[in-house]
Amino acid sequence: MAISNWRLARAVSSLGQLGVVSGTGLDTVLVRRLQDGDPGGHVRRAASTFPLQDIARDVVSRYYRPEGRGGLPYKRLPVRFGGATPFQRGVTMLANFVEIRLAKEGHSNPVGLNLLTKVQSHTLESLYGAMLAGVDVVLMGAGIPREIPKILDQLAAGVRASLRFDVTGLAAGEPSPQLHLDPSEMGLEHFDPPRPRFYPIVASSLLANIMAKKASGSIEGFIVEGPTAGGHNAPPRGEVHFDPSGQPIYTERDIVDLQAIGSLGLPFWVAGGSGSPQGLLDAEAAGASGIQVGTIFAYCEESGMQPDLRRQVLEASQAGQLNVRTDPLASPTGFPFKVTNVEGTISERREYEDRTRVCDLGYLREVYKKTDGGLGYRCAAEPLSAYTSKGGKLEDTVGRKCLCNALMASAGQPQVQRGGELERPIVTSGDDVTRLGSLLGKEWRYSAARALDYLLGRQQSLT
Repeated sequence: MAISNWRLARAVSSLGQLGVVSGTGLDTVLVRRLQDGDPGGHVRRAASTFPLQDIARDVVSRYYRPEGRGGLPYKRLPVRFGGATPFQRGVTMLANFVEIRLAKEGHSNPVGLNLLTKVQSHTLESLYGAMLAGVDVVLMGAGIPREIPKILDQLAAGVRASLRFDVTGLAAGEPSPQLHLDPSEMGLEHFDPPRPRFYPIVASSLLANIMAKKASGSIEGFIVEGPTAGGHNAPPRGEVHFDPSGQPIYTERDIVDLQAIGSLGLPFWVAGGSGSPQGLLDAEAAGASGIQVGTIFAYCEESGMQPDLRRQVLEASQAGQLNVRTDPLASPTGFPFKVTNVEGTISERREYEDRTRVCDLGYLREVYKKTDGGLGYRCAAEPLSAYTSKGGKLEDTVGRKCLCNALMASAGQPQVQRGGELERPIVTSGDDVTRLGSLLGKEWRYSAARALDYLLGRQQSLT
């Protein structure tokens, strides 16, 4: 959330590569920026060009604080339950519009948007808001986004788009609920935004084959991600075994068959453990068009990571004191999640156990069918009594971390909870972060431009 922000995406794109904005939680990011005073006026400047000015003015009026919050809690957005209200739809569209608009300022090169398939409640509005700003590429992983190509076609044509809403507990053959977005109902029927290219993120040639042959519309390529990448990872194939530290064990079955993916006739980029000049050469030798790199850019000056936290990680990497763990329990989604051990974050057991459980953002909640036939929402990281009262199993809460609040804290937007408790951050990185220190000199700061020079073999270090 907000680590790969508009500043980082713009820096990378302006240098001729594809800068990608993280779209997860952008509605919360937007209103927190406004409450922090909108330094530089960037949010308000971009919002002034949003096609639905009534919505833009409403959001700014509700959340903008010229002098900042003064240490007070952030005013929260209403958490979504069932169908979104017009305001909730509008603020999500506006947030994605603003982020892409800012990322595209000052250059004419492509900009991308990365979304989690899991966060379905915001998908339609996120896509459409980004498309109204001219997003060029959409990437989606953490699931099988088969419906997205058709949705992009529909939104580009200005017609009603629908997304199947995954619900736990439906009977066999029972249809899933649908989420809808109709541009004409919002007064946008005369807008025809360009249809972005769509690159699903896949962890196997099997999934790539499914997307190529059974997706709802055209896809234009793949991001092929291995288990050393940061964030959410695909679980190991087959029966899962764990090492003595509790990490899932990946085997040769989990090595992606790049030749099979290449045979599908679409371009692909390799992600996870490829963030080096040699990684780029190896990917190209295997038929890839290039590499997708996250970790090295997450720690550059333009990233949205809190500067003190960024420095703490890089200094630990320099000292050889950093460890990255594939945590099978951390994410409420059930996907393995990369966690970097950093003092003062909820990667540390003491910090995790001291935190009061709260679920006030709700992006990763599970939707389930209640006994009365309605829909309920629960998260394995929410208060235990709340989760079990909704039919959740107590054993499923063990080790689950509130990624929503922790990742916001990592981006410098920690919520002040009741009693003054400040949300603690969490750091997710690919395995490459442990060797970043070897690429640094005495300085720990480096720019996105220096990172690109290193990846392209134009220099040997980052500083």
